[in-house]
Amino acid sequence: MGVNIMQTVLINLLYSVVSIIALYTIRHYIFTLNRLFSRPRQPYVDIGTADWPTVTIFVPAHNEELVIGDMMENLLKVDYPHDRLIIVPINDRSKDRTKDILDKYAKEFPVLIKPYHRVSGKCGKSSALKEVEPLYKSEIHLVFDADYLPGKGLIKQLVAPFFDPEVGAVMGRVVPYNIKPSLLTRILDLERSGGYQVDQQARMNLHMVPQFGGTVGGVRTSALKSIGGWRSDTLAEDTDVTMRMTLEGWKVAYQNRSECYEEVPENWFARIRQITRWAKGHNQSCARYFFPLLRQLGKLPTLAVLDGLMLLGVFLMPPLLLVGWTLSLTLFYMGNQIGNLFMLILVISTYNTLGNFATFFEVASATRLDGSGKRILLLPFLSLGFLVSFVTVSWATISQILSSPFNNHRKWDKTDRHRNGDVGGNDSSSDCDYENGHYSNRGHGYAYLIAGGCTIVEHIFGRSGV
Repeated sequence: MGVNIMQTVLINLLYSVVSIIALYTIRHYIFTLNRLFSRPRQPYVDIGTADWPTVTIFVPAHNEELVIGDMMENLLKVDYPHDRLIIVPINDRSKDRTKDILDKYAKEFPVLIKPYHRVSGKCGKSSALKEVEPLYKSEIHLVFDADYLPGKGLIKQLVAPFFDPEVGAVMGRVVPYNIKPSLLTRILDLERSGGYQVDQQARMNLHMVPQFGGTVGGVRTSALKSIGGWRSDTLAEDTDVTMRMTLEGWKVAYQNRSECYEEVPENWFARIRQITRWAKGHNQSCARYFFPLLRQLGKLPTLAVLDGLMLLGVFLMPPLLLVGWTLSLTLFYMGNQIGNLFMLILVISTYNTLGNFATFFEVASATRLDGSGKRILLLPFLSLGFLVSFVTVSWATISQILSSPFNNHRKWDKTDRHRNGDVGGNDSSSDCDYENGHYSNRGHGYAYLIAGGCTIVEHIFGRSGV
């Protein structure tokens, strides 16, 4: 009798696991088919002339001497009224030359660049933003990571959606620029294409919840104030803000043509650290906001709520698959034949997780939409990236559950930088060499090297901006 009850419980649990995994697979297909057969919803893309609001750009930085000069150079060239723009690099106790580089930029551009040097308080990006953001009363606050390379028109593109009074946050598209060094960087380029060109744009098309990514994006100051500002007790300020904006009824807009270029990890150890950080931060937000969002069914648009719930649970899928395998094997050794059927289903589901047709279809569609079809030859190698992610996310999630899902210990655990001032044929001279009152190599502004009417990055990657 007891054995039969246990088998019934295990079978019901297995049904639930397989159903959830199937829902996520269907979600891949819905997003991909939407992108292939419907026009992208880009209601703000043609706004070029307007009474532009005041903007503050925050650039949190910790030991970023290799890249911060290029970020400042690119921001100095943006096409946005300088009398309505302030650039605030936040130096969070850097131990390298980040402070010196920023101070020299501030000396040359004292009205436009106003660095803030943190010396106390919790470390980390979210804590830095929480401390500095209230000091600036601009209507719009944009955030960039220090290694990013914004293009000339990007700021206007990111600000344009805020003319819609319902928009509380905006997210642009992230494009890797260092794709040539290794197989890993090329795999990450494919993953970014699928995530932004398909997932994010499909959410925008379907009036779901595009995710604010914490960089290459921004928030309406009044909206941020209405949700309580930045939180210092979160590991993933991007997911945290996305969920709080959604709960308060604010919209998050995605701008697919608003591309900004990032430096992705060039070795697997850095990639594993990155995935671990993302998984723990995302799961923390899931623990905080899953049930509050679930209670909004009937109050907020149903599709937005359901998509938000699935977005919160995305990093729980690998460990959930492990649970499914465990249940299936347990039923098999208990002599229950239904375990054999679900064993087969879980084999297929494992293939789904490690690079199934749905995921391949999504990424392949993204390369087509990008107009760079040759990258499709790298699709088989996605399985390697998914396998590493599967193991890493499972370990990170299980260890987090065993400790505390709300653990908010925060430190700067950033991706290693490899730019080193050598891109574009320069030697390894300092980014802050100062000669005759001018910077001889203060930053390269890579996004502004023109080749055939487009940026070098667009020229190399073949982006079409669809």
